[in-house]
Amino acid sequence: MLASTFLTNIHMIIIDFFIILCITSVLFYCCAIYAAITFFGVPQPIDREFHPPVSILKPICGLDSDSYENLASFCQQDYPKYQIIFGVRNSQDPCIEVVEKIIHNFSDLDILLIVSDRLIGTNLKVSNLANAADKAKYEILVLADSDIRVGSDYLQRVIQPLQDKSVGVVTCMYRSLTQGWISTLEAITTTTEFHAGVLVSNIPANGIKYAFGSTIVIPKKVLEAIGGFEAIADYLADDFQLGYLPVQAGYKVVLSDYIVEHVQISNNLAQVIKRQIRWARCKRVSRPWGYLGLIFTYGVVTSLLLLIATDGSILGWVALCICWVTRLVMAWVVGTISLKDPTVKKFLWLVPGCDLLSFAIWCFGFIGNNIEWRGQQLKLTKDGKLLVPEDRSYELSIIN
Repeated sequence: MLASTFLTNIHMIIIDFFIILCITSVLFYCCAIYAAITFFGVPQPIDREFHPPVSILKPICGLDSDSYENLASFCQQDYPKYQIIFGVRNSQDPCIEVVEKIIHNFSDLDILLIVSDRLIGTNLKVSNLANAADKAKYEILVLADSDIRVGSDYLQRVIQPLQDKSVGVVTCMYRSLTQGWISTLEAITTTTEFHAGVLVSNIPANGIKYAFGSTIVIPKKVLEAIGGFEAIADYLADDFQLGYLPVQAGYKVVLSDYIVEHVQISNNLAQVIKRQIRWARCKRVSRPWGYLGLIFTYGVVTSLLLLIATDGSILGWVALCICWVTRLVMAWVVGTISLKDPTVKKFLWLVPGCDLLSFAIWCFGFIGNNIEWRGQQLKLTKDGKLLVPEDRSYELSIIN
């Protein structure tokens, strides 16, 4: 009798817990809808007279899908004065041929190719950035990964927040140009889940406290204030640190309303899962409480669990319908209306399945600190730094 009562009480506690998770998920979805509408509802002002010269740093390793088109888009800016510096580590890298073609085709622009194997830490992308930055002529640096594509108004728009001297970093969200069904699933998750979280984080007056590799605009004085690229040279999430450290130094991070395009290549499912688990573990060590709090955003999963726990009760079905409908509305508002992502518009019906996969990866993110990075087995320390096993040779490829 006592055992039966105990089990009944446990069952009720579990049901109550799932109800709370469903409620918080719906609230999160509503907040994301509100954040997207308010953020994109009023365009950020553009002062055409504000166009300080900038140096664009492009770290490159290997060839991306449509490498020429991606890199060339930065050479077609409607902007009076800017410099582009491509940083490459290996003199035999096939990307050098693409860069040389760009230099030839845009001979009227100030473009440099820096080939250097100088290391300042375990993250080779940061070493490439540091080597390129040594040749930067201008005070304002614009960093962008090699698989990013932009329009001709990119520089004019992302530079605008720097008119406020308290702003230390400007960053951008992105929409994915997909190739293949696997990259489509990954793109849907990024647009409707990750970016939804970014918009919610941006609601408070102080805004976000991190940045993305899709675009990081940072003045040299701010970079020097945090210790230069050397300060982030051993971190896997270098882009996160380039937003976080300036905030600690008293500067603000501003999220631009300009959306860049991320050219996402098709991978096999195993590679995608491994990459997602690596990112999950990286987010866990970078923002442990924020990562744990993601449990309150998986309404698709928790409503299913509530339905099972209540044996298909009316309460369970009502909660599931509310959670799923709200989730789909949020995905449409954030992905299609705000970010104008064609993938979400076409494959909105895949959102619940993507959420189930994302939840499984979130769970795996709690287990272990080992990561696989392009064939290399590495470890993450508790503060997010990369640790190279002493018994392994190290030749880490650059991540985008």
